[in-house]
Amino acid sequence: MKWFAAALLALGAATAHSQENCGGPETPCEISAGTYHIVLPEGPGPHPVMVFLHGAGGKGAALVGSGGISGTAVSRGYAYIAPNGLIRPGRMRSGWSFHPFFVKRRDERAFIRDVLADATKRFNLDPKRTILAGFSIGGSLASYIACDHPSDFSAYAPVAGNLWRPHPEHCAGPVRLLHTHGWRDKTVPLEGRILRQIGDKTLAQGDVFHAMLIWRTVNGCANYRADQFDTKGLFWRRIWNKCFPSTALELALFDGGHGVPPGWADMVLDWFEGLDANAD
Repeated sequence: MKWFAAALLALGAATAHSQENCGGPETPCEISAGTYHIVLPEGPGPHPVMVFLHGAGGKGAALVGSGGISGTAVSRGYAYIAPNGLIRPGRMRSGWSFHPFFVKRRDERAFIRDVLADATKRFNLDPKRTILAGFSIGGSLASYIACDHPSDFSAYAPVAGNLWRPHPEHCAGPVRLLHTHGWRDKTVPLEGRILRQIGDKTLAQGDVFHAMLIWRTVNGCANYRADQFDTKGLFWRRIWNKCFPSTALELALFDGGHGVPPGWADMVLDWFEGLDANAD
């Protein structure tokens, strides 16, 4: 993560600003391109980081309560960051400006990168232990960052959000990625769906199974099928482990619709910490 080291040098010593009076639901931290919220665990750090991108119409402020995903992450020693999307012109709901069919209001990848750099300076975070997750369209943005700039984060965990059609012809790779999806999701189905026509173009969600083929390709996986299966808990997990060294790829399905299921945060953090343990 050369860009991150350079950003930290430019920002100065992280420990000089270990706590700032911002980040709560009512007082977001501000950078030039937008705002974010953050919840910190106890202790001086440096803390590992989960960045979670909200869905369409969501707000980061709603994600930093004492319970839910943020509560799980913080209880396990993670700093939990919830950036804010922008309101599109003529709309009342927030979203992420990355789809090629729409005018980009900002460079979302650069914004997320700058959020992480700013939070590391303010709150003494660990840039070597970072996971980018997101729900629905936030999961889609996380997937595109994983595709185009996989070294921005240590690992990726999109839930109920995916690459869109036309699918990328290739991704930079390799990646460490766990995609989670509801078996009965009708808002973002596993196979995707057509949303509407924009001129001569069709706005359509992507196919999760096609995305998994892309990830298998960039990770150099030996098999199309999964190498390992796990159905003991709340999730039906398909795991590819005969791939390039230091990569990871899983698909976790659950019996539900469009949402983040109970137990998701613990599953993802167990997976992430297992990657670090195996690397050691």
